[in-house]
Amino acid sequence: MDQLHRLSPVLALIVLTLASPAFSQNAPAPAPTGPVYVVTHVDILGPANTEKAKPMLRQFISDSRKDSGNVRFEMLQQDGRANHFTIVEVWQTRQAYEAHNAAEHTRQFREKVQPILGSPWDDVMLYLFQ
Repeated sequence: MDQLHRLSPVLALIVLTLASPAFSQNAPAPAPTGPVYVVTHVDILGPANTEKAKPMLRQFISDSRKDSGNVRFEMLQQDGRANHFTIVEVWQTRQAYEAHNAAEHTRQFREKVQPILGSPWDDVMLYLFQ
């Protein structure tokens, strides 16, 4: 019993430390500053829809490159699977990226392409590791 009393403060400290926000996986990370990198995978349903999507994709690229805060906007087509595209974007700030997502041309593009997507829109926002 004496050993249990000696361990109690140590166990309490461990529990309190693990329960603190610094160790919580749900604690919000501080908002990074600087450029935002976004990678989006776009899967189009079949060859006929891929041909239908190409002009929409080209227009989306052109419109997006004109958005304020855009550093780079590229569309890549996968070799051997022509219906798979990857969009690589670089934005000056997160706010510029969010403004792009809210832009009318972005909303219109996503509405038009939605019926011919082979999988959900899949984008990942990244920051440079420092």
